Amino acid sequence: MPGQNANVLHFKGSNFMRQRLILSILTGKSIYISDIRTKDSEPGLREYEVNLLRLMDKLMNGMWLEVSETGTSFSFTPGSLLGGQIDHECCKLRGIGYYLEVIFAIAPFCKKPITITLRGVTNNQIDPSVDSFKHGGLSVLKQFIVVDPGIDLKINKRGLEPDGGGEITFTCPSLKLKPIQAKEMGKIKKIRGIAFASKVSPSMANRFIEAAKGEMLRFIPDVFITSDHLKGQRGGKSPGFGGTLVAETTKEIVFIAEKNSLPKERQVPEDVGKQAAWLLMEEISRGGVVDSSFQALALVYMAFGQKDVSQLLFGPLSIYGIEMMRHIRTFLNIMFKLEPYFEQDENEELKKGTNKVLVSGVGIGFNKFS
Repeated sequence: MPGQNANVLHFKGSNFMRQRLILSILTGKSIYISDIRTKDSEPGLREYEVNLLRLMDKLMNGMWLEVSETGTSFSFTPGSLLGGQIDHECCKLRGIGYYLEVIFAIAPFCKKPITITLRGVTNNQIDPSVDSFKHGGLSVLKQFIVVDPGIDLKINKRGLEPDGGGEITFTCPSLKLKPIQAKEMGKIKKIRGIAFASKVSPSMANRFIEAAKGEMLRFIPDVFITSDHLKGQRGGKSPGFGGTLVAETTKEIVFIAEKNSLPKERQVPEDVGKQAAWLLMEEISRGGVVDSSFQALALVYMAFGQKDVSQLLFGPLSIYGIEMMRHIRTFLNIMFKLEPYFEQDENEELKKGTNKVLVSGVGIGFNKFS
């Protein structure tokens, strides 16, 4: 049985499965995951997890997968990471952001430039939206490259839960990551955003903008939120509204917050807009040079970059980021140095938000073997 092989890394449970797959693919190490929801009324892998494994198969050549009859365990041996042009229909139970987390982590390490089209739910209540990856994910990736060779994420259609209907295209040429030292987050200089209304009245987006902008203007005067009213096929298959707010600093660091309406529930756009504004204020308070939703992504780039020291200033570490550090130690046997960071600023009255953590690590010098 593959699960009993001493050279295979063993894990239990379905938590953090994407992290394990990402590191397995990049290190070439086989993994065996058991006890997947064994105590649930519906044990085993969920439909969206199987869908993710199918997407991984399209990205690689020679992947080997064996799932038990009950679906409560599987063995995974990665193949050669190729890339290329890919078209994939995502499971509607999770957002496209669920899949983009894996794509963003492995795309810079593909042998060929990657152009991938994903269809499904662009905005839901669980996963980061495609807008978050367009602003926050790309911002993190671009910090690790010297010159932008044309990385792009285009939202062709927007689809809300439960029926989806959205479509995005992500393009990433071949990249070589550099080590970075980023300790200054700067000051917030402007807030931008987009509010969308899909298959509902355009006034929903306008009311969202008015409420969110009213909260943000108490913080900074430069606030501009655009509206996007989607009709026909561009609006997907389900009605709804919501928005994404992006705060940009003088050091080109971005913080993201978003809030969408719940499916099949009556909600007031003003309340949704205010909640989005409050979430953005919380994210700004956390601070750092990386949005808290993308700490794990930055850690992957640090670990698989060139053999040199990288330093990033994080706000309070997220649970997901901490688990990524633990998994990197398991797969690569390298550890990050964490130390509290105190800024030497002459203006002691300047409010810097919560306490910060300086994360240092040395990359392994990943080779694409191309």
